[in-house]
Amino acid sequence: MSAPPTQLQSSDPADWPVAAGWQPLVDEFFGSPTGLKLIDFLHERLKSGAAVFPPRPLRALELTPPDAVRVVILGQDPYHGRGQAEGLAFSVAPGVALPPSLRNIFKELERDLGTPPPPFPDPGGSLVKWASRGVLLLNTCLTVEEGQPASHSGRGWEVLTDAVIRHVAQGERPVVFMLWGAHAQSKRALIDSRRHKVLTANHPSPLSALRPPVPFIGCGHFGQARAWREARGL
Repeated sequence: MSAPPTQLQSSDPADWPVAAGWQPLVDEFFGSPTGLKLIDFLHERLKSGAAVFPPRPLRALELTPPDAVRVVILGQDPYHGRGQAEGLAFSVAPGVALPPSLRNIFKELERDLGTPPPPFPDPGGSLVKWASRGVLLLNTCLTVEEGQPASHSGRGWEVLTDAVIRHVAQGERPVVFMLWGAHAQSKRALIDSRRHKVLTANHPSPLSALRPPVPFIGCGHFGQARAWREARGL
C-alpha cells in the first residue's frame, strides 16, 4: 500500500471533504470572488511545481463538525516542513518529530493538568483524537509553501476562517476559544466573550512562549477551559 501524500495534490475544493454541517459555508466561500481567486492562485502554484502543505487543507472541518465543537484552538498557518502538516493546527502526522511549538503545548498541558505527552512515535504529535472529541484545530491561513512561513497569508483563506469562527461563535453552544499569538488574537472581535470563554496568550513558539505580556508556559488555559465547562455542566 502506497504512503499517503504529504503535500497538496489538487486545487479543486471538491477534493477536500468536510463534515456536512460545514458544506454550505465552504461552498459559499469557494463560489465567491475571493474563493475563486484563491483556487486560481493554488492552481498556479501547483502548476509551477511549488510544494504546498498540507495535503488536505480543510481537515479540521472534516474531522470536527460544527455541532461537535467544544473548544477552538486557533493557530497561524500550517507547518512548512515536508511531511509535518496534516491539516490540523499544531498537529503533525504520526511518527513525525515534535516541532518546538507542539512540545511547548504538551509541556503546558502536563504542567497544568498533569497529562503526560503521548508516546512517540505513535501517536506522537498527531492531534486527530483531539479533533474527533470536539477540538476545532484551526489555522487562520490553511496552506503554506515549503520553507516559507506565511507564504499564503492574505490570499483569501482568512475570509473562510473568519466565517468559520463567526459561525461557531454565533451558535447556541458555549465554546472555549484559545487564541495563541497575534494572528489568532486578531480574531477576538468575532467572538462574544459574554457567551463564550476567550483565553489569550503568546504563541507557544520558543520565540514567545516565555515572554510577556502573557507567556504561553504557565498560562493555565487547559485548566481554565476544564473549570469553565464543568461549571456549566458541560
